Amino acid sequence: MNASEKIHNLAGYPPPHRLLHTAHVPGRAAYNALVAESEEDYAGYWARLAHVFVQWKTPFTRTLDSDNAPFYKWFEDGTLNVSWNCLDRQVNEGKGDKTAIVFEADDGTVTHTSYAQLLGMTCRMANALKALGVKKGDRVVIYMSMSVEGVVAMQACARIGAIHSVVFGGFSAHSLRDRIADTGAVLVVTADEQVRGGKTLPLKALVDEALSMGGCEAVRNVLVYRRTGGDIAWTARDRWMDEMASAQPDTCVPEWVGAEHPLFLLYTSGSTGKPKGVQHSSGGYLVQAAATMKWTFDIRDEDVFWCTADIGWITGHTYIAYGPLAVGATQVVFEGVPTYPDAGRFWKMIERHKVTVFYTAPTAIRSLIKAAEGDAQLHPARFDLRSLRILGSVGEPINPAAWEWYHAHVGGGRCPIVDTWWQTETGAQMITPLPGVTTLVPGSCTLPFPGIAAAIVDETGEDVPNGQSGLLVIKKPWPSMIRTIWGDDARYVASYYPPELRGYYLAGDGASRDKDTGNFTIGGRIDDVLNVSGHRMGTMEIESALVACTELVAEAAVVGRPDDTSGEAICAFVVLKGARPTGPAADKLAVQLRNWVGKEIGPIAKPRDIRFADNLPKTRSGKIMRRLLRSVAKGEAITQDVSTLENPAILAQLNETH
Repeated sequence: MNASEKIHNLAGYPPPHRLLHTAHVPGRAAYNALVAESEEDYAGYWARLAHVFVQWKTPFTRTLDSDNAPFYKWFEDGTLNVSWNCLDRQVNEGKGDKTAIVFEADDGTVTHTSYAQLLGMTCRMANALKALGVKKGDRVVIYMSMSVEGVVAMQACARIGAIHSVVFGGFSAHSLRDRIADTGAVLVVTADEQVRGGKTLPLKALVDEALSMGGCEAVRNVLVYRRTGGDIAWTARDRWMDEMASAQPDTCVPEWVGAEHPLFLLYTSGSTGKPKGVQHSSGGYLVQAAATMKWTFDIRDEDVFWCTADIGWITGHTYIAYGPLAVGATQVVFEGVPTYPDAGRFWKMIERHKVTVFYTAPTAIRSLIKAAEGDAQLHPARFDLRSLRILGSVGEPINPAAWEWYHAHVGGGRCPIVDTWWQTETGAQMITPLPGVTTLVPGSCTLPFPGIAAAIVDETGEDVPNGQSGLLVIKKPWPSMIRTIWGDDARYVASYYPPELRGYYLAGDGASRDKDTGNFTIGGRIDDVLNVSGHRMGTMEIESALVACTELVAEAAVVGRPDDTSGEAICAFVVLKGARPTGPAADKLAVQLRNWVGKEIGPIAKPRDIRFADNLPKTRSGKIMRRLLRSVAKGEAITQDVSTLENPAILAQLNETH
């Protein structure tokens, strides 16, 4: 697609005819009926879904308790077990021999695990945890890379009522220590090493370092998965996972817990830099994880679902460890990275495993666009992707140019893209197209999931007219919502329920709604809204304008820096499709891109600085480290922890201004 072809289909892309009558939510009338049901009887609507998607040991009689808002409780007097719903239920319903997980290792080795096998592995692991003294309510930190064993560890904790906290395998020892200390974990589950992109990286050694820092005295044991057989240090507290589990029976009676029993803690960055332990429940979380899994992806028994996220993030929790298993789906779990051994890895895997539903991040899509346009052998057109029927996007807003490429070249123009908006704190998807319902508009996450009361308001909580930007809020509680910040109720209230917003949940994102359709478009984080000479602009809008220069730009990130004249100056970090220019060539190209943005948005949006780099600073999960970019833009020394960066050497390039 060249610059002249970037005019998008303004009429949108209607649902494929085949889905209008066959999807789980078939057509707009069905969607409207669900929305009307939720508006007429909000608690009754979610109670009905809770009975459809979850089996309860003790049926609940109270759906929503708002007496101590914003500490809402859902299905409080019901009891269940999340692992039982994900595994035993599927086996009992005749899916024991069905493949639950197709695992592809970094080197391409493939293994298949059935629901019956996964249940047996989970029970043995659960019994191993109990043998090590772990009991209901104890916290277990899981520090592993993508693996079947990682999913098993999460399911085993759920089975015995332990509260897991998964820490992404790219985090440093110091970050790991902070999370172990904050949770008061009694056990850590890890691996000897992890394998990514053909390289072995330490895990157990980082656990040892973290535990040596102090504050982790509650940890009694470290359970180690033997992934590589690499040489590691060993202490009296360490146990091999395979040896412990193989000695245990393959049955384990589940611990039936109340619906509000914490299922997991997951740490997310806070505005102060101190991570927040987001606490999620068991019952409400599972209800919405299963409902969104079924309706957003239109999951069917024959589907092969692939979410490319890591279990260290909320997407990997909801749409790998729990959602797919709760609806009895077959899914792909991938250990490696999309660019190893080359940038055709995703397409090869879709072809090999006949993936039908593919859910990935815009950052991955943009990097693969660049690779495909640099080497025709890596273009999706070189692979058989005809098995695909639904595509998904998650993690950040997807710019229209990348959306169009994804739709045309990966989906062959026939696959709906479910561009989902949600957060660690929301637990599950909140605003998303439904493939049999929604007319898609590139760059828009469209309409709320049925039962979600999303709105755009001003700083006083007043609704703003469609067509105007404002604060994205959720006006009513929802089942998979955050319950609190672990150990800090006051921070929970201050962060998400500021008094001026009338009791609404503050998402922290700016957004707008289309005047005609009511579709939502996310503008980026509130703290990513720039105020340039009195004009408020979302960084996402400027990034989209840069990437819309499709002949030149592969990826862009925009941040602000203080400026005495304009209040804030715009600083853009740009990855080109060609070689990175230097000297006068870079200066000339910077002028060209400034003028492009001025034409696309207006002169006020022209970046003051443009910096070219071979890539952007990203974590190993593909997240752009925007805080680091802000420090670079301000000329500050980098004092942040950069151990999670996939590419720390890029920092030198980013400091070159044009």
